[in-house]
Amino acid sequence: MKTSEKIVQMLKTRGPLTAKVLAEELVLTTMGVRQHLQGLEDSGDVVFEDKKAVRGRPTRFWSLTTQSNSHFTDRHPELTVQLIDSVKTIFGEQGLEQLIDHRESTSLDLYLEAMGNKTSLIDKLEVLKQLRTDEGYMASIEQEGDFYWLLENHCPICAAASQCLNFCRSELQLFQRLFEACATVSREEHIIEGARRCAYKVVPIK
Repeated sequence: MKTSEKIVQMLKTRGPLTAKVLAEELVLTTMGVRQHLQGLEDSGDVVFEDKKAVRGRPTRFWSLTTQSNSHFTDRHPELTVQLIDSVKTIFGEQGLEQLIDHRESTSLDLYLEAMGNKTSLIDKLEVLKQLRTDEGYMASIEQEGDFYWLLENHCPICAAASQCLNFCRSELQLFQRLFEACATVSREEHIIEGARRCAYKVVPIK
C-alpha cells in the first residue's frame, strides 16, 4: 500500500491527526509525511485545521474531505439496483414510473428556480451546466454553428439507468421541458449505449 493510501486509511479510522503523529506511526520523517499530505490536499482528499495550543504555535490537524470517499469501497450502485428491483416488486412498473416522474418534476422546479431571470439560451445553459456538474455529470457547453452541445462526461446514475432505461428517457424529457419555449433538445450520444459521454444537441427555435 502506498504511503498516501496509508495516511488516508489512518485518518479514516482515527480521525484528525498531526503530521508528527502520522510520521511516528508510519516510521517516516515529518517532512516526508507533509509532502504526502500536500499531495492529498492538492487532490482535494484532505484539509487541515490549526488548533490553538496551550503554549507556542497552533497545532495543525489533518482530516479527510468528502471527496476522499472515492478511496473506499462504494456499494451505492449495487444498492440502487436493489432498490429499483424492490420498487418494481412492491409497487409494480407503475410505481417505478411514478417515482421517475416525481424525480423529473422535482428537478425541473429546481432548475427553473436556479435559472431565475435568465432570458438568453446560453445563459440558461450555463446555469444548467453548473447544476449538472454539481450533481456529478461533469457537464460542459460547446457552440457549433447556430446551435449548442450540452455534454455530460460522467453519469452518476449509470447503475439506475442501466437497470431502468426510463431514467434516461426522463433526463431527455427534463431538458426538453426546460427549454421548450426557446429550443429543441435531442440526445445524439448516449453512455448507456456505449458512447464515451451523453451529448445533447440544443437548437434555438427561430
